Amino acid sequence: MYKYLFCLALIGCASADNINKDAQIRSFQNDATDAEGNYQYAYETSNGIQFQEAGNPNGVRGAVAYVSPEGEHISLTYTADEEGYHPVGDHLPTPPPVPAYILRALEYIRTHPPAPAQKDQQ
Repeated sequence: MYKYLFCLALIGCASADNINKDAQIRSFQNDATDAEGNYQYAYETSNGIQFQEAGNPNGVRGAVAYVSPEGEHISLTYTADEEGYHPVGDHLPTPPPVPAYILRALEYIRTHPPAPAQKDQQ
């Protein structure tokens, strides 16, 4: 499954207009899947793209680095497991901070728990 997604990503990158079509592969490592399902591969190209991934049936971890068309250095690490895909990178959008009044309300609720509900007795 992951190798299929990786191949799709490579095809997408290869068809992009801003890719240096003369880039050469500088290094490539591919440790085939062993009997337990562990695998690892990595590559680096002459235009600065670096990619590595290792995984097993329980999950995957990897990293990619490259320079965007705007000249920004992009670095992304990720894990993928039964709980989903978890990317980490400075270029990724982040949610706005929680407003102070919400934090105060949550703290009040935490320090003043509601009384247990009493059942009607008949």
